Amino acid sequence: MSSTCGHERDASPAGSQAVCLQVAVIGAGYVGLVQAGGLARLGHSVRVGERDLGRLRALREGVVPIYEPGLAGLLAEGTANEALSFHGSNEAAVAGAGVIFLTLPTPSAPDGSVDTSILLGAVEDVADALQPGVVLAIKSTVPVGTARRVSRIPGIADRGVMVVSNPEFLREGSAVGDFFGPDRIVIGATDPEAARILASDVYHGLDAEVIVTDPASAEMIKYAANSYLAARLSFANSIANLCEAVGADAAEVLAGMGRDHRIGGQYLEPGPGYGGSCLPKDTRALLAMADESGYDFSLLRAVMDVNAVQRQRMVDKVVSAAGSNDGDLRVGVWGLAFKAGTDDVRESPALEMVERLRSAGATVRAYDPQVKTPPDGVELASDAVSAAEGADVLLVATEWVEFQEVDLGAVRGAMRGSAVVDARNLLERRRVESHGFSYEGVGTAR
Repeated sequence: MSSTCGHERDASPAGSQAVCLQVAVIGAGYVGLVQAGGLARLGHSVRVGERDLGRLRALREGVVPIYEPGLAGLLAEGTANEALSFHGSNEAAVAGAGVIFLTLPTPSAPDGSVDTSILLGAVEDVADALQPGVVLAIKSTVPVGTARRVSRIPGIADRGVMVVSNPEFLREGSAVGDFFGPDRIVIGATDPEAARILASDVYHGLDAEVIVTDPASAEMIKYAANSYLAARLSFANSIANLCEAVGADAAEVLAGMGRDHRIGGQYLEPGPGYGGSCLPKDTRALLAMADESGYDFSLLRAVMDVNAVQRQRMVDKVVSAAGSNDGDLRVGVWGLAFKAGTDDVRESPALEMVERLRSAGATVRAYDPQVKTPPDGVELASDAVSAAEGADVLLVATEWVEFQEVDLGAVRGAMRGSAVVDARNLLERRRVESHGFSYEGVGTAR
């Protein structure tokens, strides 16, 4: 289960000895690829199981199926020094492994709860192939009680498999940095030896506080953290909306709040609401858990309601900025990804705004530096200026820094109208207005 590896890199504090483990990662999705590449650089021998043959083929050819800064280089490094390999059989991936990470999808069910069938099915498939006494670490975001449920699957407990919860806290767009510089490493384990293996051997060399707790608490930490971040964003948007109503500047108000050391400034940026693969799904899941347990989590319900309304507020701003257009509203959109630094459009505020604008009869042309597949009925432009061509209103929907460098004179010349709705407060108002545009941000006085 452990050995001295020829590919081992010196990622250890001075005077300490790294241990090379045989590690399996089941699932070559976003979390799995970052986890696998990161562990390979730490000196472990990592085998990744992925049953999607198209994705498997791409990875073996050195093609990374997602955009994440630094990830392609990390995976190339691991495969070049033979620390990392990809396998179409999960059973083959776990053969000989001392530590196995489950990084499988856990999508939302129609009622907002979490569907763990893919993860549980994978455990059942590999149970007979597991070495006695291995550590089986659940890195997927799962409902409280999942680790206990996994431990009861036939072939797990009777082999002495140690099941732990080890939630991920990666931010899309900075996931590689988050792996090597985490705020904390959370380990939920009932067996002290399992916790020691993860903390001292697997993550050896990472400078981070390790929090060891029980599996249920570890599972809850992930949901509590993401739901709190969602709450901060919804609070910031509510303050921004109120500032618009009373004539205050939300940027100044929220900056003043953030200077309080008890509050801090992160996740207080107003915008079109939170999106992506984590916060919407995790807030729904936590609310579903609360409902199932009989607790009325009214605060979280309000957070989600504010987020839903915020998208429509942005759409209303666009329609209002266009003025009278005789039913021929044309909108240029900058950004489709749910945030800058990724090509992920899952539950993207930008996509939802586009869909609502189209439902209102608007023609939409969009540009995103990384998203190459347009939504239905939307023309994808080759650059930012082209996206604005013939538009009555330009909507800034994703906070890509490159949009700050676009030639606004060229944009003004390409547009039919002269209105900019900046749903991310990305552009500088004076610069925009100096080119003959009207400008409306979020929480800013007109």
